[in-house]
Amino acid sequence: MRTLIVMVVTAVTMVVEIVAGVVYGSMALLADGLHMASHAAALGITLLAYVYARRNATDRRFSFGTGKVNSLAGFSSAVLLAMFALIMAWESVTRLINPIEICFNQALVVAVLGLLVNGASVFILGQSEEHHHHHGHDHGHDHHTHDYEEDHHAHENHDHHDHNLRAAYLHVLADALTSLLAIFALLAGKYLHWEWMDPVMGIVGACLVGRWSIGLLLTTSRVLLDHQGPDSLLDTICQSIEREDDNRVTELHAWAIGPGIHAAIITVVSREAKPPQHYKAMLPGKLNLAHITVEVHRHDDPPAAVEAEQ
Repeated sequence: MRTLIVMVVTAVTMVVEIVAGVVYGSMALLADGLHMASHAAALGITLLAYVYARRNATDRRFSFGTGKVNSLAGFSSAVLLAMFALIMAWESVTRLINPIEICFNQALVVAVLGLLVNGASVFILGQSEEHHHHHGHDHGHDHHTHDYEEDHHAHENHDHHDHNLRAAYLHVLADALTSLLAIFALLAGKYLHWEWMDPVMGIVGACLVGRWSIGLLLTTSRVLLDHQGPDSLLDTICQSIEREDDNRVTELHAWAIGPGIHAAIITVVSREAKPPQHYKAMLPGKLNLAHITVEVHRHDDPPAAVEAEQ
């Protein structure tokens, strides 16, 4: 619901800023409006991703649940953000070479309005992120190995973020920043006669937005490409199983399948070769692992194996 409110308000403000930027000749204001246009679309993607993930949470076609839908939406938003950063940079350079007259007073009023709207949006989505971190997520499936007996923040890493919500939050935060830059450029042009500051601030805003989009692209792509889990997770899994002197973890794969949840494939070599359930029970609940496969080999007979899928 909060995302829907932010999306509607952003769309309305975006139209006002684009029109005002064209009419009053401010590149910084136009860049802010174009930036908000990308974010209105991105927030729409965010909303659709949540709806799709929840409606298909029990669909058996998704082997590991719909948790990655959030990362896919976040990746799509980051691509959109990068494209608009390039457009902002190009238009700003063009305006720097071929300046036009700017109506500073009118443009400033619209820029301040945009900042107020963006600030409110950052606050709304910031509250959502805080709630998300403290109360967990709807992961899209119920195949958990353990309940949350401990706070999952004991295992801090980027994969614990809801990338979809994170993308929406970064979008509105970037909007607030570009609004500030637009106001600064307009004030400099009005009182110091630095008209060149308007397109320069457009370029600076484009660079900052591009940097954010690259960071989000890297984070979400690691999830989508089944990047190996963080070292802290892998080390904890190994230490938990190898606390029995007879056990050795010879192969381990752990990858994110949703916000704060990982699947795991573990190969254990042991002289006693106990049932797979024994080794699963040794894993702490705080790791929030699901779909665990344990393969057990006897130390003196490696080909003998037992597999189990949760």
